[in-house]
Amino acid sequence: MSKFVGQYESQAAVGKRRRRSTVVWSFVALSSFVWIFAIFLPPLAPVFGLPGIGDGAFSFFGHICHQIPDRSMHFLGHQLGVCSRCFGVYTGLLVGTLIYPLWREIESIEPLPRIWLFASIVPLAIDWSLTMFGLWENTHLSRFLTGVILGAGCVTFIIPALVEIERNVSSRRRSDRGRQY
Repeated sequence: MSKFVGQYESQAAVGKRRRRSTVVWSFVALSSFVWIFAIFLPPLAPVFGLPGIGDGAFSFFGHICHQIPDRSMHFLGHQLGVCSRCFGVYTGLLVGTLIYPLWREIESIEPLPRIWLFASIVPLAIDWSLTMFGLWENTHLSRFLTGVILGAGCVTFIIPALVEIERNVSSRRRSDRGRQY
């Protein structure tokens, strides 16, 4: 009993908070998976006789990525919806989300120090800078891996923020219901 009486939280409340946090985590994981599936639609849709869906997906991703063919991975002879680096970021978001519960409690809303977010940008910045200054030519692999590092780093801030938002919205709904009676 290290908590003061005013800080006590019933086991039922703890379980409910954990379940709501798990729903948020599941939403992020499912959204990330659907997003990556959508990235694969341009090469997959023609295989299933749906080239219009693939073209639509490719056009959609053109609004958020440069889609330069030389800087994009290809699958089944067709370009993915985004470049190698963007694909790495989105893959990092999915992988980071899936492994998140292994190293951090899902219901924790305490943010990590921001230095970790900036540290996840450093490999990408180095890869980009070395190419920009002509010291080395980055590859699909280097762009993808530096994107994965950034995406996984972002998850450690996205999930706690979404859990806290859900907690605040739920709390507001409960207080609004209390005022109605």
